[in-house]
Amino acid sequence: MSKKNVEDYLTEGIYGLNRPKEAERHYFLGTLRERIVLALTIGQVMTDSGINKLEDAMKNHRDSKLLINGHISYRFLKAEKNLANKYNIPYTVISNEEYETDIGAVLTYDYAIDYGNIFIEEEDIMEDKKQERSTSIFSVIKDWFTSPK
Repeated sequence: MSKKNVEDYLTEGIYGLNRPKEAERHYFLGTLRERIVLALTIGQVMTDSGINKLEDAMKNHRDSKLLINGHISYRFLKAEKNLANKYNIPYTVISNEEYETDIGAVLTYDYAIDYGNIFIEEEDIMEDKKQERSTSIFSVIKDWFTSPK
């Protein structure tokens, strides 16, 4: 391990400590990929297309916390905040003006868990929509009239 010289101390004083994987932290709203349970894109947050998967993840990971991208309008974040309150999961709105990311919300821990696939695939979203459609009141009424007797 090398000794620090005066320039290293000055650099740390001006810019702060050099943390590993800084670009990854900027992309994932201040956390690392190995700590994430579920990551939603901005589009998924704004359309609430991943809300069912987020709720399932919150049910199974009660000790986690939710990080929300502060560049998304408040009206699109109501469902996510309501879910966090429902399951007593703390949430933080992260607004970083220096860096842009396409991540809208992240369910994360403070320690590494190295969860498998943290992103929601489009096939999963389409499957959830089909299930919602099949259980709606209109689809039930439609089934009454179209079902064979």
